[in-house]
Amino acid sequence: MGEPPVVDCPATYQNPILWEDLPDVEVIRVGEVFYYTASTFHQSPGAPVLRSYDLVNWEYVGHSVPVLDFDPSYDLSGGRAYVSGIWASTIQYRESNETFYWMGCMRKGGGYAFTAKSPAGPWEKHKTQGCYYDMGLLVDDDDKMYVASGNNIISVAELSADGFTQVRSQQVYETPPSVGGPLEGARFKKYKGEYYIFLTQYANGEYVLRSKNVFGPYEMRPLAVRLPYGGKAGSGGQPHQGGLIETAKDQWYYMGFNDSYPAGRIPVMAPVTWENGWPSVTLVNGQWGGTYPFPDVTCRELPKPQTTDTFSSPTLSHEWEWNHNPDNTKWSAGDGLTLQTVTVTNDLYSARNTLTRRIRGPVSIGTIELDYSDMKDGDVAGLAAFRDRTAWIGVKRTAGAHRVVMTDGVNLAAGQWTTNGLGNEVAGANISGGKIWLRVEANVRSDNGGANARFSYSTDGQTFTPLGNTYNMTKDWQYFLGYRFAIFNYATSALGGAIKVNSFTVTTP
Repeated sequence: MGEPPVVDCPATYQNPILWEDLPDVEVIRVGEVFYYTASTFHQSPGAPVLRSYDLVNWEYVGHSVPVLDFDPSYDLSGGRAYVSGIWASTIQYRESNETFYWMGCMRKGGGYAFTAKSPAGPWEKHKTQGCYYDMGLLVDDDDKMYVASGNNIISVAELSADGFTQVRSQQVYETPPSVGGPLEGARFKKYKGEYYIFLTQYANGEYVLRSKNVFGPYEMRPLAVRLPYGGKAGSGGQPHQGGLIETAKDQWYYMGFNDSYPAGRIPVMAPVTWENGWPSVTLVNGQWGGTYPFPDVTCRELPKPQTTDTFSSPTLSHEWEWNHNPDNTKWSAGDGLTLQTVTVTNDLYSARNTLTRRIRGPVSIGTIELDYSDMKDGDVAGLAAFRDRTAWIGVKRTAGAHRVVMTDGVNLAAGQWTTNGLGNEVAGANISGGKIWLRVEANVRSDNGGANARFSYSTDGQTFTPLGNTYNMTKDWQYFLGYRFAIFNYATSALGGAIKVNSFTVTTP
């Protein structure tokens, strides 16, 4: 990856850093470049890698986990993997062999490490001995590798020279009752010869452990616990579950995230100072600031976020992830996106090859230009506001005729993630001509002005007709992922049909 041109840095930055669902954040620096990893659960490919030169502006450059080939359920084969897969994982760079290491514990499939010479890949898979809960990796000054992990009881494991097996493991800390709940979400750091483990107490805030020895004993102090949040309205509150990152000029920042459903968990950042060996978050008027001075870095001009995708390349851009692994024989790109039907079902959550993309807050309008001329009787295709509570606008073909419909009530039961709502058709209209534009306007603010979606369609790409009701999105956290745009095509009668998506456009009014 070449370096973009140098540009002038702004005077300030605002929180949130990215109003997108990028949870369980870990940021590392290699030279003057920062890299970011996040949890993706059952989405495939998994563990996106983002790149930045200033900690504020980011671009997607790849995925550390190309395919979730750990269990058949990730293929929607013999089961489903909703809320399994990639949870709080870790990424680090090892200078001795110039290699990036991503490590995680799959909720179905065990522990794995992926390595690459470039964050853009290719990434090589390695089975690991350990399957560490909410892990944070540290490459020490002597090149030894350690993992901090656990829930309530925190342990440190020393890894073998290649990082794939465990040499020893030792409990180093147990959450005291005063915290009010278990600590987890480990991030591991070394600063001036001392070891620091950053831990979160769910959504309440961040704590830090400190020791002169990697195996302890560790002393604990609060870092960012129940801090009032002064960021943009509707972008959540109480930053937590992150870690520290230093710039090349020895400026320090804490990057965590806010629970901000229905958007998901979105990254926020504040400067950090050190005093007597302890980090402290810089506040503005007693709260996590909405605005801070911009980092003292060399700013570079990254590509603007993609607004229109015509699927002109045979590979998808890194903003896209499939709901579970796709059947790669049933889709193609290069001249638009063609989705053949893969699954005969009446359940969107069981349908393979549903393509998703994060909804950027506070409001995003997603529009697809859909060629439905090759649909078969019983086929259903469209664009959804997709989560464990889903609504969509799409095309149904019945007895050779086509209707555009808006459907809500497509639901999963919390916990078991079994389907308990196949959907209710709210409104519909007859259409013809083989082409239609479908639109979802999603307001993902977490405050009273948000959490809703509106649906509309057009037969000319210019004039849009509202269809159905305003859909109230769920703000429940248990599914963990935020709402996404989802493009789908499935059969209810027999396979053989296909759709072509000529373009996807997203605007942020």
